[in-house]
Amino acid sequence: MTKKFGEIVALDHLNISIDDAEYLCILGQTGAGKTTLLRMIAGLLEPDEGEIYIDGKLVNGIPPEKRNAVYMFQQFALFPHMDVWQNVAFGPVIQDWDEDRIKNITFEILEMVRLAERRDAFPNELSGGMQQRVALARGIASGARILLLDEPFGALDARLRVDLRTQLRKLVKDQGLTAIHVTHDQEEALMIADRVVVLRNGRIEQEGTPHEIYSKPQSVFVTSFVGGANFIEGTVAKVDDSGAIIEFRGGLRIHVSGRSKRIGENVVVAVRLEDVSIGVTVKDGANNLSGVVETAMFIGDSMEYGVRLENEVLVASRILLSGTFKAYEVGERVTISFHPENCYVFSYPKGGLLKEIEAI
Repeated sequence: MTKKFGEIVALDHLNISIDDAEYLCILGQTGAGKTTLLRMIAGLLEPDEGEIYIDGKLVNGIPPEKRNAVYMFQQFALFPHMDVWQNVAFGPVIQDWDEDRIKNITFEILEMVRLAERRDAFPNELSGGMQQRVALARGIASGARILLLDEPFGALDARLRVDLRTQLRKLVKDQGLTAIHVTHDQEEALMIADRVVVLRNGRIEQEGTPHEIYSKPQSVFVTSFVGGANFIEGTVAKVDDSGAIIEFRGGLRIHVSGRSKRIGENVVVAVRLEDVSIGVTVKDGANNLSGVVETAMFIGDSMEYGVRLENEVLVASRILLSGTFKAYEVGERVTISFHPENCYVFSYPKGGLLKEIEAI
């Protein structure tokens, strides 16, 4: 599918298949084309080129109400003259479900979103987060087989957001629904999706299981956008059966397990923060580089350190707090270590490393 708005190409020859009862997350930064894709599936927009099929049936030109899909907007729109119960029960009522079934599904979903006790409240009596939860509940209760969720947890606080992710996925799976969930939150996508599609500038950058997206990123962009990493610019100095040697600023060298790049090629080596350890001794079989602790930040269950190497490159390390954890002070000399198999090696981006990362 292709969709343009004037000179802006929102979706650029995008091709995707979504399985029945799959929980798919569309992940991408603002402007990637996520909402445009969702609105075209819903029938709120028509593609300039391409076709959309639902259950094998071409739906181009078919109105939204006949697509068996319900779209939950970022700007949720509740019926102001109806209370919470009536808003959630609206879909089942107009579909003429029997009374007991309406009561059961409405109560179950209100319990899920923690609003059963506010069933008699009207939208203007609720906080923005509560209104969003009502909108989510109404969408689930509609009876549609496809849920189109556009940043459904955007207005919720962090704790409730985490709880609802788990409950929403369970409900979708229990009822055999298909969910297409748009988000810019990579943690959210990795937590609940069967499959993740990373969009960038209207094209698919990578798709796969959450584990594949995180552990086998195929570009600098995906590595940075999903999980983050240290990025070291260098040149391939040697390639042999054990991997490759990458030389970077100041003549420092590191060993990587990948052998796909040629000698003399400019590359970017990415290392996840959690794969970088800190100590005062070298580790066997690992890359060991000396430096000085420049920053130390407490971030809840871990500490994040910035270590300035002898060649002035800054490398970050995230250390999980545990009973054996040892704290390091700013100014302390340490050795950072990371294993060759934890290094991702990419060809140097044509537009430069900074532009590739800043695209996020």
